This record gives sequence, C-alpha cells and structure tokens, in this order.
Amino acid sequence: MSDFDRAMEFVLKWEGGYVNDPRDPGGETKWGISRRAYPTLDIKDLTRQEAEDIYRHDFWDKLDCDSLLWPVNLVVFDTAVNMGGKRAKDFLSRTPYWQDYIIERIDYYARVLGRKPYLRGWINRTVALYRFAGEARHPLSTSLH
Repeated sequence: MSDFDRAMEFVLKWEGGYVNDPRDPGGETKWGISRRAYPTLDIKDLTRQEAEDIYRHDFWDKLDCDSLLWPVNLVVFDTAVNMGGKRAKDFLSRTPYWQDYIIERIDYYARVLGRKPYLRGWINRTVALYRFAGEARHPLSTSLH
C-alpha cells in the first residue's frame, strides 16, 4: 500500500459521506471535498474515486508529499485537507518533526477557534492522527532529515 493510500485511509475516516450542514464552515461537502472550494463540481454525486483524484492532485502532489517520509507526509496532507495547503506548509516550515507539527496544529485550533462547536471534533481528529502516525514508526520517519 502506498503512503498516499494509507493517508487516504485516515482522511476518509474523517471526511465521509455527503453533508450539507449550515454550521460546517466547509458548507456542502462529500468525502471532504467542499462546494466552496470546488463550485463547479456536483458535490452530491461525487464518487470516492473522483475525491481521491482531487486529493492526489490538489493536495498530495501540490505539497510534494511523495518527497516526505511517513508519517510526516500523512500529517502534512491531513493538515492541508483540514486547514488548507498554505497553513500545512507554514507548520512544516517551523518543524520537520511530525509530533511537533501536530502540536502546532492543536495550538492553532486553541488560539483561533476557541469555543467553536466543531473544535472538539477537530481536536479528536488530531489526536487520532497522532495515534495513526505513531503506529507505523520507522527510525527514519520522525523527521524530514
């Protein structure tokens, strides 16, 4: 299984089926792909394969995740899906260690989101990310260097 496939396994656990909740900042979404980000897509009929193709091209490849070691590439990818590529790159510029990267992400949630109703879900996702990333540790996978 490729790193991208493993990362998709994690992301799709959190970015499931069709949702059109007005309280969700992403608006109408399916597989985590939002109408706000992709206004010309038929979100409701988006297939899983189409979503994976978008994730591969617009997130994984644009962040050059194939050049990063596992689980750094997973953590960067999931952050981009959840917060956007710019923020994912910003966190990576501050630390090459996936554990510290996750702390940066939680710190961002705490500072910016405060008591928003979805904060708990995003923290739960980040804790799950930490656990998932730590399951397949390899001596070289703790940093980029």
